[in-house]
Amino acid sequence: MPAGKSSSRLIPTGGDHKVTPAELFFDLVFVYAITQVTAMMADHTTAARIAGSLVVLALLWWCWTCFAWLGNVVRADAGGLFAVLVAVMAVMLVVSFALPEVYADKSGGVDAPLVFVLCYGTVRLLHLVSYWLSAPDDPALRATLVRIVLTSVTPPFVLLLVGAAFDGATQMVIWGGAVLLDYAMVFLTRGSGWRVSSPGHFAERHGLIVIIALGESIVAMGVGVTGYPLTLAMIAAAALGITISAGMWWMYFRKVSEPAEHGISRAEGDERTKLASDVYTYLHLPLIAGIVLAALGMKVALHQIADAEHYGLSEPLHGIVAWALPGGVGVYLLASAAILARVSGRGSLVLLLGGGLCLVGGPLVTVVPALVALALLGAAVAGMAALHSRVARPALGTAA
Repeated sequence: MPAGKSSSRLIPTGGDHKVTPAELFFDLVFVYAITQVTAMMADHTTAARIAGSLVVLALLWWCWTCFAWLGNVVRADAGGLFAVLVAVMAVMLVVSFALPEVYADKSGGVDAPLVFVLCYGTVRLLHLVSYWLSAPDDPALRATLVRIVLTSVTPPFVLLLVGAAFDGATQMVIWGGAVLLDYAMVFLTRGSGWRVSSPGHFAERHGLIVIIALGESIVAMGVGVTGYPLTLAMIAAAALGITISAGMWWMYFRKVSEPAEHGISRAEGDERTKLASDVYTYLHLPLIAGIVLAALGMKVALHQIADAEHYGLSEPLHGIVAWALPGGVGVYLLASAAILARVSGRGSLVLLLGGGLCLVGGPLVTVVPALVALALLGAAVAGMAALHSRVARPALGTAA
């Protein structure tokens, strides 16, 4: 059916389905949401706030990935699903507005944590109802949806509501428990009833969200220098930040995304569903989280380099931010290694060693100037990309 033809029905996709402009439009609201998560971390750069922000990121990721699955079996640009996507976009925009107050509600307005939870529940409800309507002749899927409502939606939603009544560490712990319960329950049912109609579409959708996250890291650098006069040091720092982002882009789109897509294309039935869930729904979350953490480090580094009045060029990064800069890249590399291991059965020694070294690189960052830290990390990412390119090809060929 042509995409432009009006219909209230949900239109099934085919095996050659590609990402539609409607899905790209839908992703725009998540650009802002991810930016807000980085801002939450930057406003209060403590370990507790970063942990709480990652909990929120996991909830946002669940909202996005639910509709990535749905868009693989039902066209997003035709029938009633486009109206659902627009409604979800409106709800997610409200969620983004609430994020700065989600752990520290301000007086004089609505209860931001409660609004966040209610909006999250609305998105999950719209997703499940749409999935139910898309499969009138699929009893296995409908049975799975019922189990999801009973085990993965209702109990975690109640926990989120309870957590919204508290603040501080108590709220973070309760919400963290809700996330773990939700993810665990879906993991147990990931091979039952769900379908991946088009592996190409599924891989492309997740590649686009990786680009969105990488784009947010560039936006974060721009926000970090806003309002300061342009200097040579700032220009150098921006170039180094782009080098880090480009290295992560290269690693994913040249070395990870293609084997992942080929892996789910070769699999069939429930095995394809399980593989797609493991690789994209679960292992792409730490991939995105790593980018967000690195973006935090780059934002603060650019801010210090730009703010010559309060920081000298010899000033290093301090505290948890000093870990976030290399640590975020480390999380990203380790997630990439896990994806390759899941789809091919063989890990990448380069990614494992590089990710591990980045993960423990925080102490070094605290003793070198921020500009030097960016230079070292940029060189390390570029070197790992080059080295992985030399050793990965035979391994992938063997796996195939």
